[in-house]
Amino acid sequence: MADKNILLVDDAAFMRMMLRDILGKNGYNIVGEAENGAKALEKYKELKPNLVIMDITMPEMDGIQAAKAIKSADSNALIIMCSAMGQQAMVIESIQAGARDFIVKPFQPDRVLEAVKKVIG
Repeated sequence: MADKNILLVDDAAFMRMMLRDILGKNGYNIVGEAENGAKALEKYKELKPNLVIMDITMPEMDGIQAAKAIKSADSNALIIMCSAMGQQAMVIESIQAGARDFIVKPFQPDRVLEAVKKVIG
């Protein structure tokens, strides 16, 4: 289980709850949550999760800025971005920022698990 620690980052508590539910049922461990990119960076450094699942659109610091900040703090950081439908340009930008994959809202449990398995197994 030690290699299945995940940090969830989304400004919507409901979205974090949905992800926690999907991942928790499938043997993943949610070690922390953050509601914006600035908090995500703090929590990442504190918790050193195996994976960050992060929303793109958030207040204070968006997911793309946060992904860059996390990658500069730890070049091995694994990040999956979440985006709403129709944010293709942002998805490309997030991949360039270092994200390994992205999942689209509303979340499809199978797609979430497929992305996580692909990135951390």
